[in-house]
Amino acid sequence: MDGQPLRFDTKIAVLLRDDLAPWQRLNVTSFLVSGLGSQVPEVIGAPYEDADGVAYLPMFRQPVLVFEATKEVLRAAHTRVLSRALPRAVFTADLFSTGNDTDNRAAVRAVPPADLDLVGLAVYGPKGGVDKVVKGARMHP
Repeated sequence: MDGQPLRFDTKIAVLLRDDLAPWQRLNVTSFLVSGLGSQVPEVIGAPYEDADGVAYLPMFRQPVLVFEATKEVLRAAHTRVLSRALPRAVFTADLFSTGNDTDNRAAVRAVPPADLDLVGLAVYGPKGGVDKVVKGARMHP
């Protein structure tokens, strides 16, 4: 590195509903970003290795920005991300009461997009497009 901060032309953003408990915020964020990492390979960097040669898994190559918003702003962001066809992941309130991946997918599949009880949304794409999706949200404290 030459000392200059690295600038990315893309952005990873997580938008959380502002009424979630702290444990829910962490849980939802973890699940959402796992979706992006599994389907958008360009967001993943190289594996890590310490001085003794112990290997560690690769992580995102860029920061993840976490935002919070009201239920209404989250719903509007969902509408915008769908209209822009950006890679996205959703977490609905129903997923707090399921216990496995099969039931999670069935819970989302059972509800039309406009009726999803969203508590979180992750999105990846060009900075400008992601900024438009999360418009009205604020950085997570």
